[in-house]
Amino acid sequence: MTAEWSQWPRRHSRVVDVVVAILLCALATYASRFIDHGNGQGPVVVRPWSPGVFALSATASLALLWRREFPRAVLAITTACGIAIGALGFEVSVFTAGAAFVAMYSLGLWYPDARTAKLAPIVAGGALLITSLVHDFNPLLTGGRITLVAGDLLAGAFAEAGRNRRNYLAALHARAELAERTREEEARQRVGEERVRIARELHDIVAHHMALAHAQASTAAYLLRSQPDQAQGMLDELAGTTSAALRELKATVGLLREDDSDAPLEPTPGLAQLSELLTSFERTGLTLSLSITGVPRPLSPGADLTAYRIIQEALTNVTKHASSATANVRLVYSRLLLTISISDDGGDASETVRGDQDSAGQGYGLIGMNERAVSVGGHLRAGRKPGGGFEVTTELPLEPPQSPDDEDKTP
Repeated sequence: MTAEWSQWPRRHSRVVDVVVAILLCALATYASRFIDHGNGQGPVVVRPWSPGVFALSATASLALLWRREFPRAVLAITTACGIAIGALGFEVSVFTAGAAFVAMYSLGLWYPDARTAKLAPIVAGGALLITSLVHDFNPLLTGGRITLVAGDLLAGAFAEAGRNRRNYLAALHARAELAERTREEEARQRVGEERVRIARELHDIVAHHMALAHAQASTAAYLLRSQPDQAQGMLDELAGTTSAALRELKATVGLLREDDSDAPLEPTPGLAQLSELLTSFERTGLTLSLSITGVPRPLSPGADLTAYRIIQEALTNVTKHASSATANVRLVYSRLLLTISISDDGGDASETVRGDQDSAGQGYGLIGMNERAVSVGGHLRAGRKPGGGFEVTTELPLEPPQSPDDEDKTP
């Protein structure tokens, strides 16, 4: 209820202006009847009311109805009316020239030029004070002149306070809008990053298992007539490959569904499952060699998954694009880094560089590997080897050693 009443003057500003104008006109007309000599030597003289003062006060009060739209013009009119009241022989005070002080406040509050908003009320107040001195210089200090100075100061103070409050509220509103836009931009950025991460994860899973399934199916078709027993074994491995692909896809997609949040998930792949990964490629006929240099050290969960996926994607590209049936995987542990190299010994280098791009040139294999390496603070290089073949090398940060005995001996 209090908040509603506090907003009432803003919602009905025209009604407020009319009431203020009527009150100021009545106050000026009434105050003009009294003459205070200000020296304490004579009584206060009461004059009959003056039609001229009423007309001037009414004009000044009526002008206040446009004080928001034309503050300078309204200040000039109200000040002129106050001076005219003094010229008629009446005392100029904050009561007889009240409309001028309301106009001073309005100009200081709403006029866009801050310099004019501060100087114009001073000039208008000075003009009213000079008019009062010209009318009756002796005595110098009267109640009317004191009220003129006080009214001028109060009008300027209230206008400055109102302007500062308005600027403060505008700044708060601007900061709130900026914060809202920033939150929306951050939310969009996070959604974009999550979409890229999910797309990269799905790509690695699908590309790996589809490559294995394709190789196993091709081998089974080749062996079906001549060696049916081996073909049956290859088909059994094909079923296992597709089942593993379905499990990984279900686990990845399940993370996006709230109703599957309590479903049991398989462990996140990492270098601990490297032997199973290499075995799955060897079943397709790819000859692999693995060498580990240095003392194995733990990686952060993100770096561990990144190392696994990079090896998986690189070997998938070898299976799909390199004519060589041999690939080498090398892990080198140093004090701060794990260096992983995956290379093959032959094949069309242009096809290998192209990775898993299609005929339209839209490929994401090498792009995804590079994004994974960068996301955990590492970097990746991929290109042809001088002697033929293709090599992918990445360096990933290791977790800090727990004790001096855990530090690696670099080769």
